[in-house]
Amino acid sequence: MFFASDNSGPAHPSVLEALARANQGYTLGYGNDDLTRDASDQIRTLFEAPDAAVYFVATGTAANSLALAVLCQPFDTVFCSARAHIHEDECNAPEFYTGGAKLTLVGSGDQMTPDELRAAIKAEENRGVHGPQRGAVSITNVAELGNTYSLQEMRALCDVAKEFDLPVHLDGARFAQACAKLNCTPAEMSWKLGIDVAVFGGTKNGLMGVEAVVIFDPKRAYEFELRRKRGGHLFSKNRFLAAQMQAYLANDLWRDLAQQANDTAARLYAGLQEFGVEVITQTPANVIFFNLTLGQHKALFAAGATYYLMGDDSGPDATIVAGRLVCDWSIGQTGAEAFLAKLKTVM
Repeated sequence: MFFASDNSGPAHPSVLEALARANQGYTLGYGNDDLTRDASDQIRTLFEAPDAAVYFVATGTAANSLALAVLCQPFDTVFCSARAHIHEDECNAPEFYTGGAKLTLVGSGDQMTPDELRAAIKAEENRGVHGPQRGAVSITNVAELGNTYSLQEMRALCDVAKEFDLPVHLDGARFAQACAKLNCTPAEMSWKLGIDVAVFGGTKNGLMGVEAVVIFDPKRAYEFELRRKRGGHLFSKNRFLAAQMQAYLANDLWRDLAQQANDTAARLYAGLQEFGVEVITQTPANVIFFNLTLGQHKALFAAGATYYLMGDDSGPDATIVAGRLVCDWSIGQTGAEAFLAKLKTVM
């Protein structure tokens, strides 16, 4: 009953096997190897983007921050939701890697509306040299509170960005889970909507640690290469990142693992509703936020459940506190049923 994070689960066995194969013999470093070239070509095929530039980095923070750095100047601002991961959980790395571009928070939740985004953009770049200039728009799917934008909602945000000639970044740490939820292709959830740079995440979906940055405008590619090197994220043994991605892409493992995680979350979501638990997340893929009393949370922890509380855990037992359940590929229906059985006893 481990629902703390999809970062916490095991790597898929096929990934470990791919790493073992990649560990044989010698090859050139820094991405000048056949594994990297092959994995990059496979991503271009998957995204239906033959001219895209593809780069591998080990963390989502590096992927997002370096991607934004090629879309923004230091005097720009990035428009993102108030609960975006780049704002809440990356220790100002986007500001650091962009050389100082600020974040303008849009709305109050984990998702933006087109009207909110348009108003925020209009509010900037009207003070000349005294204020930040309009930079990029950053969208996260799956969003930070577990909600999933529909393709229509994403397109509407991209359309607003294009009204102002702004590039769009997609934080896709849970890209696969969003695709599985929406039953769409990577192309349909990226460049076909107007996304300029997408992160195709793997760490939260069965990989040991690799994210692909997919840049649909190859004119931005060399700047990314320079920033990746300068930022300390060019792996000398890049083949070990590429090997993970090869395994991820083989036979659509990326989608299968995401669907497994989403299916587990769907069972939890249905069970929470059956028990009358207030669920905060409206359109979950593999992440669910829900409310219980602190006493009920404590009882679930004592019964062996592991997940995070999103509030103060030092108050009276009757205090309502939000919890977060995150499903990875390995938990399965057995894990979901075990949690719901324990939940039934504390209701």
